[in-house]
Amino acid sequence: MTDDRVFFLPRGIRMRWDSVRQTQVLLGPERALMLDEIGHAVMAEVDGAASVAVIASRLAKKFEAPAEVILPDVAEFLDGLLAKRLLEVRS
Repeated sequence: MTDDRVFFLPRGIRMRWDSVRQTQVLLGPERALMLDEIGHAVMAEVDGAASVAVIASRLAKKFEAPAEVILPDVAEFLDGLLAKRLLEVRS
């Protein structure tokens, strides 16, 4: 399974450390999404150049897990953020 889509943070969306909640958050206009450790690990790989497959491969290596197991979860997570308009896809 491959996924060549490349995600990026659109203008006005950024990832920041929230010192009040003691967690990473995605901040957008009038909204904040708290990220757990795995969500943060995925988002740390979103650079506007790496495809979903590359991100999954990097995470598989980092967490010593099979890439084919990680890829669907990474794609689903990023698709969820896309649906919430916290990410966009390069065309």
